[in-house]
Amino acid sequence: MNSPSTISVKTLEDLEFPSVREELSLRCHTELGKEWAKEVHPQNDFALLEPLLLQTSEYLSSFENDNRIPNHGFDSIKEELKLLQIENTSLEVAGFRRISQLCVSVVVQKKFLKKFKEYYPQLFLLSEEANDLSPIPKEIEQVIDRFGEIKDSASPNLRHIRAAMNEVRGKINSTFGSALQRYQAAEFLDDIKESVVENRRVLAVKAMYRKKVKGSVLGSSKTGSIVYIIPESTLTHTRALSQLEFEEQEEVQRILKELTNFVRPYREVLDKQQHFLAKIDLTAAKARYAQDLGAILPEINQEKQLDLKEAYHPLLYLANKRKGDKTWPQTISLHSENRIIVISGPNAGGKSITLKTIGLLQVMVQSGLLIPVHPRSSVCIFNRILTDIGDNQSIENHLSTYSYRLKNMRSFLKQCDPNTLFLIDEFGTGSDPELGGALAEAFLEVFYERESFGVITTHYSNLKILANELPYATNANMLFDGRTLEPTFQLVLGQAGSSFTFEVAQKNGIPYGLINKAKKKIERGKVRFDATIAKLQKERHKISKTGNRLQVEESKAREEAEKLEKLNAKLKAKLESYQELYDHNQRMIVLGNKLNDASERYFRDNKKRQLIGEVLRIVETENSKRKKKSAEQAKAEKKKKAVAQQEIQKEVKVIREEKKKEAKKKKEAPAPKKKVVFKIGDRVRLYDGKTTGTIDAIEKGKAIVNYGLFTTHVKVDQLELVEAAK
Repeated sequence: MNSPSTISVKTLEDLEFPSVREELSLRCHTELGKEWAKEVHPQNDFALLEPLLLQTSEYLSSFENDNRIPNHGFDSIKEELKLLQIENTSLEVAGFRRISQLCVSVVVQKKFLKKFKEYYPQLFLLSEEANDLSPIPKEIEQVIDRFGEIKDSASPNLRHIRAAMNEVRGKINSTFGSALQRYQAAEFLDDIKESVVENRRVLAVKAMYRKKVKGSVLGSSKTGSIVYIIPESTLTHTRALSQLEFEEQEEVQRILKELTNFVRPYREVLDKQQHFLAKIDLTAAKARYAQDLGAILPEINQEKQLDLKEAYHPLLYLANKRKGDKTWPQTISLHSENRIIVISGPNAGGKSITLKTIGLLQVMVQSGLLIPVHPRSSVCIFNRILTDIGDNQSIENHLSTYSYRLKNMRSFLKQCDPNTLFLIDEFGTGSDPELGGALAEAFLEVFYERESFGVITTHYSNLKILANELPYATNANMLFDGRTLEPTFQLVLGQAGSSFTFEVAQKNGIPYGLINKAKKKIERGKVRFDATIAKLQKERHKISKTGNRLQVEESKAREEAEKLEKLNAKLKAKLESYQELYDHNQRMIVLGNKLNDASERYFRDNKKRQLIGEVLRIVETENSKRKKKSAEQAKAEKKKKAVAQQEIQKEVKVIREEKKKEAKKKKEAPAPKKKVVFKIGDRVRLYDGKTTGTIDAIEKGKAIVNYGLFTTHVKVDQLELVEAAK
């Protein structure tokens, strides 16, 4: 499938890549696709890798749009292809049906991908590799029907044979029916009367009358009470039918052989078609796996930069997803100015998972798979990925853990270069801590000098110090809660981590006196160094928690403030509307009281003129109030116009000053201006101004410009045409 890679099988096993292959295989629909899924291998040729990644990404996008890619299922034709290599062989009917289905599936895929090649350009290019063999299904359809039977029309001779067979069967049925009636009347037959033996109708004769029924005996029942006999009158026709059936078989074999010879020249093309559909099946499986992981295609860079944001370990993510548990993402970056990361911290904090996440995601990308990372992530291609993860004790070669790791280091030293990514878990362990640490430090310096990229996990203080001293190396630690000593599974760059050796021991019930005794047995400087790191980690964790809490509180406070502001605005609007309603109601009450008083006086005095006069006086009073209110509104409007005019005049003044300055600058080389002839109705504005108006009149080089709220006299030279009058 893939081109050879310099990434070893051992590395793939260390990173659990076979489990990813198994996940892919489970998502394939065809046997050939399942086989290929188990052979997927990383490669370092970007020209070959890029189409695979884009094809998977395109197939993944088909799940989210209306242009779903058609079904690509097919049954393998490997056995049929082997037979087609051998001369004078013929395929079975089932084989032809598989070939026909394969050809039809390819035609459907090609037609669809051609129609939607703008959506799926890489898949369309892949489909161009498979030729259209639509004549083969047409030819097979002429011979074999949809039930898998050879058609009568497959050849004139077959049609003639089958017609003769039908005629003979008619005669058999006729003569058999006569014999059945005759022997039934003679009471020679059992209650079942007849049966079928060897695909032939036979009489069920009572054993005592077997010699009285002429014909050929084909057997008897288990008890021996019934004998099965073909009546003599049908024997001649039965022999004729057997002869015709033999001729039919020969003709069918001849037709199948002829059809095989028709298909045989297309053997290589059929093999390519099968490979095309297997590739589509594998691509679909990769897309389904990506969908389950929430994976995407990150940017592939050429600058040797590995920038993984919010990266998940694929196998752990799916396992936790099935159980409903949370998986913690990691963010890590390797580039030319940060080539090596040394991760330290206590056990069970997630160091090894972080290491495997980096390696597995890199292997997946180089195998044409999408990975579960943030869309802003960026990856590159490495020629080699070297790993030393786990115990690796070799019983077969009688090697201890340390010996095995030293053999690994020797291999690393031979292969490390600027195109190598190395991943080492518990670097330097397995020997005397001081001696092993010193040797590990020497190895790390060589990897650094070779400009390799890598991530290591360690408990050794000297490696933490070295990472701090080297310009292009960085310390990192897995964050721990200093109070509860529980891991938070968060990687923090820039600071080494403490192993929390004594703290964890104390938490697990080891007596304090014993811990204190152990502290005295080691160098004081080491204890202080580890304690300082532990203290810094605790402080960092506190600061991180405080920062997170403050962010949450700030967000809550902002939300509360916004809610209060909205509530305040609503209350204010309601109060204003209630005040207006109250004022209106009060006015209506006063008016109502006045009219009520007038009504009562009219009721007592019955003076119509006085009533009319009082009502008119009330109306005039109300109208005078309305006029006063209108006058106030007009005054406010006038004031508004005056303010707007002042602003315009200020703007004109500023523009004039700017024009004067520009004129002084342009005296030495004045720019020629295109003279515009203005006319009434033109939409204009002052040079560099924003407000537009309409010309009402033009006289003596000046224009009267109407701005809506006011008019002004402006020199024509100061105006700029916005829109000519229609």
